[in-house]
This record gives sequence, C-alpha cells and structure tokens, in this order.
Amino acid sequence: MARKTMMKKTISTIITLMILGIAGILGTNQDIMQTISGGIEQENKSNEQTTEFVAQDDLLVDFIDVGQADSILIRNQDKVMLIDAGTNEAGEIVVQYLKKLGITKINYLIGTHPHEDHIGGLDDVIYEFEIEKIYMPKIETTTKTFEDVLDAIESKNLTVTAPSKNDEIELGQAVGTFMTDSILDKDNLNLSSLVMRIEFGNTSFLFMGDAEEKNEESIIWPKTDVLKVGHHGSNTSTSREFLEQVSPEYAVIMVGKDNTYHLPKQDIIHNLEAIGSEIFRTDENGTIRFISDGSELRIDKSKEMNSIRTSIK
Repeated sequence: MARKTMMKKTISTIITLMILGIAGILGTNQDIMQTISGGIEQENKSNEQTTEFVAQDDLLVDFIDVGQADSILIRNQDKVMLIDAGTNEAGEIVVQYLKKLGITKINYLIGTHPHEDHIGGLDDVIYEFEIEKIYMPKIETTTKTFEDVLDAIESKNLTVTAPSKNDEIELGQAVGTFMTDSILDKDNLNLSSLVMRIEFGNTSFLFMGDAEEKNEESIIWPKTDVLKVGHHGSNTSTSREFLEQVSPEYAVIMVGKDNTYHLPKQDIIHNLEAIGSEIFRTDENGTIRFISDGSELRIDKSKEMNSIRTSIK
C-alpha cells in the first residue's frame, strides 16, 4: 500500500516556538520581532504552491466533478484513458476539461454501463477527440442517450469491444485489468458495469462504476490503494466484506451536491471510516487529482488545479 503523504508540515510551528524563545531572551524589541515575523510571512507565501510538480512518468488520475455522475481521466506518459463522461448536460464540461489539459486523443474510452449519468457525455467526447478504442458491456437499451452514443460511434467508423474478465490494457507504464465479467440483466443495468483496476508500480486504483454487491461477490478482490466507490455511495454496493478485502487507503465518492437520492448513504461512510479510509467527495472537494510516482500517492491541491476546476463551470 502506498504511504500517506498528506501530513501537514510543522515548519511554521517550529519557527513560531523559536520566535517565542528569542523573545524571551531579547525581550520584545519591536524591530527584531518585525524582522523575524516578516521572514516567516515570506516563507509561508513561498510555500503556497502555484503548480504541483508532476514528473514525466507519473500517473495522474482525475475524478472530474460532473455532479451526480461519473467521469474519470487517467494518464501516464502520452497515453490517455477516460472512464465515463457524465450526464448529457455534463458532456461539454468533460470536453472542455480535456481540452484545457491539451488532450487531443483518447487511447481507451470506457463506458461502464448504459446509464445516462455515465454515458450521457460519451457522444460529445467521441465527436470532439480522436478515439483509439472503445469498451462497453455487451448490453443495449432503447434510450435516446444510448442511441446518441451509437450514432457518434458509427459516425467515426469505430467499433465497440466488450471485454472479458482479466482482459488487460497497457496505459504507458500502468496496467489496467477488467476485474469481472458483466452480469447482463436488462432489469438492472448496474450489474453490467465494467470494473477496471489500474496498477502502477506499487500503487493501485479500483474503479467500480455502479457495480453492486452481486458483482462484488463474484471474485476475491486484491488490496487497493484508491477505491472509486461503487454506485455513488449507494447501499446497493460497497459491502463490508468487499471493503475488508480491498482495504483502500483512500476512497472517492462521485456524487452531486444536495442530490435527490441523498447519496452517499451514511452506512457506506461509516463502513469506509471503520476500515480507516480517507474519504474524498466530489460534492465537497470538487475535482480530485491523485498523482502517483509508482511508490507514493499525493493529491494535487495546487492553485493551477483549482483554476481548472472553476474555469469550466
């Protein structure tokens, strides 16, 4: 498991204690105190990151804030994977987000299952970018959203691949694995969700789509550092048995603010807290970016990242 790198620095605290000690020795000479405190203020300003350093070979995983929906961007070296593209309304947000990052080609586009909050924006993405390969489960619906995606695919003369359990994808130096076979049930499309696990060095990510407990029970799960919580934190997913196997250090819940489904459910939050997972939510944190160097994980909190979030709203 990756070591946590989120602990706050204590440099300012140590320097403050030193000031108090100096003040005790020298008295409250105003000039001296102003000089010292001015130096600390300058140091604190210099520690405010404008951009987060990213090495060329780092893996970047962006959980894009698309409201009550999913869209996840994964990049390593010059390879790009996009898992879902939000709702019909969020499609343009996803497109603009990718364009601001300079992306022109998507090597792997994954539509986890044919619900509007996952594939609604796929047609926008397909029209706007060069697509190398598309993965979707082998299940169809008659919704306009699904038909729009098929029309976009046809317009680009693309074909859809329905992956099988243990099929692998190479994404730069990262390796992605489809973890389960889709359960094809037209009465419950969530069960058809494609589940992707990414390994990069000693770090790992698990993207559950809207997979439910029936999917979770189908295999034994490897321990994973970052879990994209299934079905937006609904009680249909993320069982205690599943969490005990995955034991994620971090959990990301993709959910809309004040959503009518009242997600995430408190039971899911409690279960995640019980195993010690640090929880991030798009309704509270906005777009969330993890950066991995293959050994450690960190979260991008830079001003540049915040500017990307706000400029596409």
